[in-house]
Amino acid sequence: MGRFPFPDDLVRAQQEWHDVYRALAVPRPRGATELRRRLLLLSVRIEWHPFWSTPAGWTPAARVELRRRAGGDRRTSAA
Repeated sequence: MGRFPFPDDLVRAQQEWHDVYRALAVPRPRGATELRRRLLLLSVRIEWHPFWSTPAGWTPAARVELRRRAGGDRRTSAA
């Protein structure tokens, strides 16, 4: 399970955030306005998730681990 007990909805939101971010990173993305709006909505959903107010969620290491677990850190996802 890992060191941090992330809720499934938080992990899914972070995974989707990375997907949308990568879609925006391509040259001349289609539907850029909608992608930016989605990225903003996901950012708010992640930032204000109730998990961050728990004892396990208040550390900066938890945020790094969430990004790693969601596949945002491509350097460590090959493990």
